[in-house]
Amino acid sequence: MGKPAGFLEYPRLNSRCRPVEQRIQDYREVGLPAEERQLRQEGSRCMDCGTPFCHCFGCPLINLIPEWNDAVYHDRWYEAWFRLELTNNFPEITGRVCPAPCEASCTLAINAEPVAVREIERGIIEKAFREGWVRPRKPAHETGRRVAVIGSGPAGLAAAQILRRRGHRVSLFEKADRIGGILRYGIPDFKLEKWILDRRLEQMAAEGVEFETDVLIGEDLSLRYLRRKYDAVLLALGAGKPRDLPVSGRGYEGIHFAMEFLTQSNRAVAGDPAPDEVISAAGKRVLVIGGGDTGADCVGTAIRQKARSVTQVEILPRPPEWSEPWNPQWPFWPHRLRSSSSHEEGCERLWSINTVQFSGGYDPRVQKAHLNRVEWKPPETDRSGAAAAIPAGAASVGAPPRLQPVEIPESEFELDVDLVLLALGFLHVEHGPLIEQLGIELDERGSIKVDDRYQTSIRGIFAAGDCHSGASLVVRAIDHGRRAAAAMDAYLRMK
Repeated sequence: MGKPAGFLEYPRLNSRCRPVEQRIQDYREVGLPAEERQLRQEGSRCMDCGTPFCHCFGCPLINLIPEWNDAVYHDRWYEAWFRLELTNNFPEITGRVCPAPCEASCTLAINAEPVAVREIERGIIEKAFREGWVRPRKPAHETGRRVAVIGSGPAGLAAAQILRRRGHRVSLFEKADRIGGILRYGIPDFKLEKWILDRRLEQMAAEGVEFETDVLIGEDLSLRYLRRKYDAVLLALGAGKPRDLPVSGRGYEGIHFAMEFLTQSNRAVAGDPAPDEVISAAGKRVLVIGGGDTGADCVGTAIRQKARSVTQVEILPRPPEWSEPWNPQWPFWPHRLRSSSSHEEGCERLWSINTVQFSGGYDPRVQKAHLNRVEWKPPETDRSGAAAAIPAGAASVGAPPRLQPVEIPESEFELDVDLVLLALGFLHVEHGPLIEQLGIELDERGSIKVDDRYQTSIRGIFAAGDCHSGASLVVRAIDHGRRAAAAMDAYLRMK
């Protein structure tokens, strides 16, 4: 710890963004990088606490945060990068899209502003790329074992890189025409420009990871073929089954799942040919149903497509506002109102709103959303002891504990809409031909069941990321991928 009083002398380094009127004209990254002198000063705020909760409690990867904070403060950037690389395959991605649970757990957050860990992380890895420190790391020796990784999201990529560096031959299969999974098709460029992903993929290819795109396992290649050719298989399929909204009028045109909209937009930004049915927000009254990160991404994308208006509704109650810099629920992730850069760009947000139905006119397109307001109360029971019915649009995930939404009488209202985007979260891995062919054991949520070594009910087949844990953060998917790779490496060396 180089500056014992740094956290007393300096205020927190807050993230900066490009001006709203400028950034909504393009899809380039919203955030602006910090200067090295600012990052060194911020590193000095790390207070050498006896138990670094950022490292051991907040970060799923158990990043060595205090160590690289101190190295940055002392201008030892190579050492900081070396420490960062030990625990995180893709800090250039988590340094941009991670919500930073480590900062909520920072000891400073007990009564002050936490260290800007994510800003420092991003600064370290970008300097490492500029200085040429990030180079391919080929294995010292080859094991002769072959591994198939199915799915190229953060879990699959992390596992593939580690398995290759340990000497196994790795083939990574992706059903889309480009590698990256949700990193490429689910996260808008204004949060993660795709050259950042491509830069890392070039390193992995140079290390010897074999990429196979436009391959649907279970149709283009059989599982029987994979098991004959490879010594182990990792399923990193994500949780792609979206939660639907089973209300009257759901079948009208102009109602889409959020990922359909975001994927098509990302493809358009990449210069791909337009599909037969273009989902565009241009000139339309857009309704986003769902208040999470995916919903916020839809808001920002619709604004850039020049939507006439954007409204976002959420059935959960409005979180409490909190203007203090410290975390009232330390070291846990605080329940408070959060606004993303997309919300700052112009959007009406409504809470405790239930979607009743959709309606249209003579044409098949949606024209109106019929909504009502709800309040959250303890569940009432009928004479049989069964809980009262939940409104059709209610999503159980994220609901306040022991409460349920109850419709407020005579609170109905309508919104004129031209495009509705359903951002209600994801249920589980898609149960497609691969899962059906495997006959693999699933848990009660419909996710792939694994043991404590990430092995499924079928010997030699492993699973990692959202396909077994359910939809979660990119940083947790990377962690699962790394842990599964270690378990697979042990399995292959004993085989």
